[in-house]
Amino acid sequence: MSDVPAVAIVGMSGRFPGAGNVAEFWRNLREGVCSITDFSEDELLAAGVDPAELRGPGYVAAKGFLADADRFEHPLFGFNATEAAALDPQHRQLLETAWSALEDAGYDPRRPPARTGVYVGGGPSEHSVAAQVDGTLRSRLGPMHVRVFTDREFLAGWLSYRLGLTGPSLTVQTGCSTSLATVHVAVQALLGGECDLALAGGVSIESPYPRGYVYEPGGISSPDGRCRPFDEKAAGTVGGDGVGLVVLRRLEDALADGDPIYAVIRGTAATNDGPGRVGFTAPGVDGQVAAIVEAWATAGLDPSDAQFLEAHGTGTDLGDRIEIAAAAAAFEDGPGRPGRCAIGSVKSNVGHLNAAAGIAGLIKVALMLRHRTMVPTVNVTRAHPDLSLDATPFRLLTATEEWPAPASGPRLAGVSSLGIGGTNVHVVLEEAPAAAGTRTETAPRVVLPLSARTEEQLATAARRLAAALREPDAPALADVAYTLAHGRAALDARAYVIATGHEQAAAALEARRWDRGDPLGDAWLAGEEVAWPAGWRVHLPTYPFAGDRHGALTLRPRPQPEQDTRAPQEDVTAAVTELFMTTLALSGPGDLSRTYFAVGGDSLTAVFLASELRDRFGLEVPIELFLTELPLSEIIGRAVNGEEDDLLGDLLDEFER
Repeated sequence: MSDVPAVAIVGMSGRFPGAGNVAEFWRNLREGVCSITDFSEDELLAAGVDPAELRGPGYVAAKGFLADADRFEHPLFGFNATEAAALDPQHRQLLETAWSALEDAGYDPRRPPARTGVYVGGGPSEHSVAAQVDGTLRSRLGPMHVRVFTDREFLAGWLSYRLGLTGPSLTVQTGCSTSLATVHVAVQALLGGECDLALAGGVSIESPYPRGYVYEPGGISSPDGRCRPFDEKAAGTVGGDGVGLVVLRRLEDALADGDPIYAVIRGTAATNDGPGRVGFTAPGVDGQVAAIVEAWATAGLDPSDAQFLEAHGTGTDLGDRIEIAAAAAAFEDGPGRPGRCAIGSVKSNVGHLNAAAGIAGLIKVALMLRHRTMVPTVNVTRAHPDLSLDATPFRLLTATEEWPAPASGPRLAGVSSLGIGGTNVHVVLEEAPAAAGTRTETAPRVVLPLSARTEEQLATAARRLAAALREPDAPALADVAYTLAHGRAALDARAYVIATGHEQAAAALEARRWDRGDPLGDAWLAGEEVAWPAGWRVHLPTYPFAGDRHGALTLRPRPQPEQDTRAPQEDVTAAVTELFMTTLALSGPGDLSRTYFAVGGDSLTAVFLASELRDRFGLEVPIELFLTELPLSEIIGRAVNGEEDDLLGDLLDEFER
């Protein structure tokens, strides 16, 4: 192991085409699954695709589709329903993924460590563009609020604000290499002492609705909806949506605290091709070579020691040829050793995820190192003859293989990501070191605390934890208890079980046989601070999100997203009440006895409600009505009945009192 300062990946979370979490992502990779979706004509027409475009020449009905990308559990993050609908799906998905990543690392998302930095980036989105030209939305929310809810410039800011992260907070944009560039910046910040924990990664959700694309001969897109990097049939790339984040710590800190480590980042580098390419959007050889060589030199290692290279690998003719030429120049240490390093690209599995492409590749390789297994590039059969791979250090990996330990030294891999605009990033990954010292011995009996926002989610969390406890490599029960106590937010729906072994705990969790009568557990149920027994952080199933669909703005006419609506024959009072319940995310009719501000209302939402009452019901309601101390039920009554009360006088009387 190199003595050069390094960074550990201690947590990961991601949502990718065909995979709602990292575990599903790994299963698809291991089994060689292509997760690019082929859409039916009906699906695309329902999503607002122009029939003439859809049925025209060259339309390819395929994409790396991210399921449920418009869902968001907004109450967990302090947004009301109106704000959640305005918030770009990229912000929504990144917030939930950050929550899960921190949990995966064993940290409570609501009580994060001090000096936690955020380094993220995103792609262009249809929602953001549509918001800027939506006059109704701008009049309701105001231009500034529309901007902060939709612009990718504020991706990092929302994470820091809603999760209480006080370290540096930077939104990084370098085109397709964005998310791997965030890792480079985060590593430098950790090693430079700017933060002690870092979230790094990216998101790209062009639209949460089915979309295809028009193939143009000579362009970068694939004619058949499949991406075949480095293959003899390679003809272009396919777009996709996804989100991924890693949690990083200095390796020495992670080892000292006994953190579970996925992989170690030994070195990173970022360069730009400058003018050394045929065009602004074209890649260059020299800049890529420099990034690879510099990253391995920073690591104190040699590229020739790598056993795997996760390439940018878009499957385009020019891009693949230049990348192989650059990688071969950097990795080669003399003739006579062809095929020693496997090469692949996750784009064959999920498509080109734009700003999230690099983090998808990094997570893939970290999982490969953890499981000591190399996974294939799919949709490929034989390397393109023009690449002359036999004369390079590389071989195209087309089947799942065990990753054997090298004759000397640890397992090593490189990850490359290249951006339009010329920014090249390369990261050197090393397998995690063997755990030092002994792990926690299971205590005679342990308390396993669980919580969620709702009882249904609590049951889901219990089932997932039970399944994890039955895995052959399940961690010590005392460490499970420690992680649940210190690495999860204490939410409203709570329960606990007491167990002396894994099977006993799993059975109790599945049956929801909640315990009572334990001093620690009961104190926790009561919301008291509890001095939990010591232990270590371990990887466990993360929070089971169950958000509503909030849709997304679109530039194409399409049916409105799913939402609760009242039949026209129902009375106006019921419809207006439903509007208040939904907009303010009220928990039930009992909340109608509270004041507008007591349930979390603000001036922004008041403007929205007044606008909705006018546009949908023809009710002219002054904003002053929301500023009173009246219960919501009376506000609704006055709004519907149009009572001509002296609201200003009422307000002045209240202020005077």
